[in-house]
Amino acid sequence: MNTRKTVKKKLVLKKNVRNFITRVLITVIIFLIGMILVKSDSSIKNGILKQVYDTNFKFTKIKSVYEKYFGNILSVDKLAVDEKQVFQERLSYQKANSYLDGVKLKVSENYMVPVLESGIVIFMGEKEGYGNTVVIEQVDGVDVYYSNISTDGIKLYDYVEKGKLLGEAQDEKLYLVFQKDGSYLDYKEYI
Repeated sequence: MNTRKTVKKKLVLKKNVRNFITRVLITVIIFLIGMILVKSDSSIKNGILKQVYDTNFKFTKIKSVYEKYFGNILSVDKLAVDEKQVFQERLSYQKANSYLDGVKLKVSENYMVPVLESGIVIFMGEKEGYGNTVVIEQVDGVDVYYSNISTDGIKLYDYVEKGKLLGEAQDEKLYLVFQKDGSYLDYKEYI
């Protein structure tokens, strides 16, 4: 009886390793083909640069296509480790008013800004009318602008989790803008 279970476990392990190696090899081949095309044709390179830098590059679309054809490489649930969370907050504010394309929130002094939904940091810098801004492309495809904040430990293309510390609001004001596919969304649905 034990030998059958052991044999089954070995077969499953071999299958999982083979699937993993196949996915990695296919990804490497696709990457190399892309690099060869970029190197051989400048119009392809310019098209990629335009797509990445001029338009809003969507990581969630790449992720969904990858998962559709290749599945998840690693199961995140199985890798979860018990850890004590230091900062796990929800958004809190005293007053909300429409402002430009989003909302201006009155927050407490030295307010620690939480991430509303997990995602990737796709922009960090100044935005006219908003001040220092961090834009996060959430896993649901919505881009959220967190403005008038100071950040320290966050870098461009970092993955940030829901409820984690993003930064500190300045002057008791926090600006939020919600955008998807080039259209601004009503902030009332998200805060």
